[in-house]
Amino acid sequence: MESFAGKNVVVTGTAGAVGRVVALRFHDAAAVVTGVDVVAHDAPWRTLVADLVDPNGAKEAVAATGPIDILANIAGGFAMGESVAETTDDTWDFMMNMNARTALNMCRAAVPGMVARGAGRIVNIGARAALRGVAAMGAYVASKSVVVRITETLADEVKRHGVNVNCILPSIVDTPRNRADMPDANFAEWVSPNDIANVTLFLASSSAAAINGASIPVEGLS
Repeated sequence: MESFAGKNVVVTGTAGAVGRVVALRFHDAAAVVTGVDVVAHDAPWRTLVADLVDPNGAKEAVAATGPIDILANIAGGFAMGESVAETTDDTWDFMMNMNARTALNMCRAAVPGMVARGAGRIVNIGARAALRGVAAMGAYVASKSVVVRITETLADEVKRHGVNVNCILPSIVDTPRNRADMPDANFAEWVSPNDIANVTLFLASSSAAAINGASIPVEGLS
């Protein structure tokens, strides 16, 4: 594993199962980690409470961390059950806010500093579902599709400034929530949070210096 000693790493969504594992892996690789979430949580690294749906919340979080070398936008959520014709404004806004707006706001807050320093890595979390519509998942699919397009666009804008932007497309992630929602599934076929952490650390490493605007499938056997 590459050492991230001296790197200032910000991971969002660290109160959740995936965000916590990603932050832990960076922490174990000697990075200076700050975990950001909308709820307070204990961790062996610095944590901040911030509402990243609010642009000012993202700006304040970035300002509190100092110059950011690596930003991992893990914060997000999932909801399904409504057809497109039945999708409520609340469901639509919830998915867009949790998945797209949090990533957008953190990118908007962090990118100017990265560009000014001529270096930086951003890893966003999309989803396999972003590639094709799925029944009863319209708002979720749309929000993750936005993350993919933002990733590609931002990567094209900043790659000549030393900043790499990429995203990961997991299938079903093995979390306590997903196990509770799908108790009859074969959990061994799902993607583990550690799988996502592996790819996140790779994209943040020097080995991925030539990768820009990529959407990396992480599907396990599902």
